[in-house]
Amino acid sequence: MISSKERRATILQLISQKSRVSISELKEMFNVSEVSLRKDLNTMHNARLLTRTRGGAMKIPDTERGYDIPISTKRYENVREKEGIGKLAASLINDGETILLDSGTTTFEIARNLHRFKNLTIVTNAINIALELQKYERFMVILLGGHVRASSLSMVGPLAESNIKSFYCDKLFLGVDSFSVNAGISTPNLEEANLNQTMISMSKEIIAVFDYSKCQKRSFAHICDLEDLDAIVSDRRFPSRLKPDLKKAGVQLHIANLED
Repeated sequence: MISSKERRATILQLISQKSRVSISELKEMFNVSEVSLRKDLNTMHNARLLTRTRGGAMKIPDTERGYDIPISTKRYENVREKEGIGKLAASLINDGETILLDSGTTTFEIARNLHRFKNLTIVTNAINIALELQKYERFMVILLGGHVRASSLSMVGPLAESNIKSFYCDKLFLGVDSFSVNAGISTPNLEEANLNQTMISMSKEIIAVFDYSKCQKRSFAHICDLEDLDAIVSDRRFPSRLKPDLKKAGVQLHIANLED
């Protein structure tokens, strides 16, 4: 039986495709009680992931969601892809390195896959990632100062930018809202873009981590060009037509194999 997290992620994908679902069809699909399904839908309704209706739920119109989607919503999107990307990205780390983890649901998956390492220094601007890293105990974890950006549970602003200039990092794992071959990497938030640019300047190797749904999109604030990246870690639905552009730019592409 799948977990409630996986079930809720599947429900969101169904609503994205069909605009609405009923409890009766979900009961048949998942073979769980109506009580469990109502709890799923109510939980996601309270998190503003969907709109609860009589006997089911419907998609929240994009005009109501806005462009800067909160992390509480993102954590349910493309769950399997993010888990696979997180595992593969973690395999690119070497013991003893200083790594920089940007905020985001995909970079959070990297933090969950560091069990094999004995000695790492990890700098992050994400509150939830810093808390996740505490379970390892043996790592040095540094949380940047700044003011809290609630939608991403991250620290941003001039203080965060000043703090990051104190650290030279071996690898930066950069979370991505939007990626385009021509426009590079961008984000809806200007403060996040400024911090990400400073992160890039303090890191030897820049690795962008994102699933296929971020491809060929452009947001408000530019972070960097394709040529500024050393590598991309994505999933098997990454558009094949973009691969020649990556090769031309000297960007290595790592594709995660998803577990069935």
